[in-house]
Amino acid sequence: MDEILKYFPNLSDNQIEQFQKLDFLYHDWNEKINVISRKDIDSLYTKHILHSLAIVKVNKFEPGTYVLDVGTGGGFPGIPLAILFPETRFFLIDIIAKKIKVVQAVAEALELKNVKAEQLRAENVKGDFDFIVSRAVTNMPDFVSWVKTKIKKQNKHQLKNGILYLKGGDLTEELKDFPKATEYNISDFFEDEFFETKKVVHLPLKFVV
Repeated sequence: MDEILKYFPNLSDNQIEQFQKLDFLYHDWNEKINVISRKDIDSLYTKHILHSLAIVKVNKFEPGTYVLDVGTGGGFPGIPLAILFPETRFFLIDIIAKKIKVVQAVAEALELKNVKAEQLRAENVKGDFDFIVSRAVTNMPDFVSWVKTKIKKQNKHQLKNGILYLKGGDLTEELKDFPKATEYNISDFFEDEFFETKKVVHLPLKFVV
């Protein structure tokens, strides 16, 4: 929790309380349903919560923004982002029902009114979104094919509507067909060595009818 406050010192009392509750909630749920690997659960705040919040260092969501989190797993990056941006709507999807059950329970426990979670494939999502976020669920070409028709036409941010993707390693090959993609090194934002090879990739996508 200290790490969150170090990089995000202006949280409200309610947000601090919500972030603090994540520790108990995820440890408790992980005993019943394994949504976070056993070796990572004790590094929850660094490897999951802070990692999710790296997106904020690239783009701060304006009130009224609509964000789709594809392959959310236990709720990352969607839940930490929803705590930070209570006036942004988040739709968290995953194809695994038990993971969505955890996400719904966590969102309810935190009283996150801006979170909706559903067992659903990205291809079957109805509606359009300002941004689509995810943590390395697949390679970028496949991911783009899933979501390219789900982008809103009107931009309300300095960053153009599209994908904000958390991924690690050398992405040269994966992004070769996407010259407009921008890679942001998370190590420029956060000091922990876990982030040395981690990136936020922004890929603007045009509205497709």
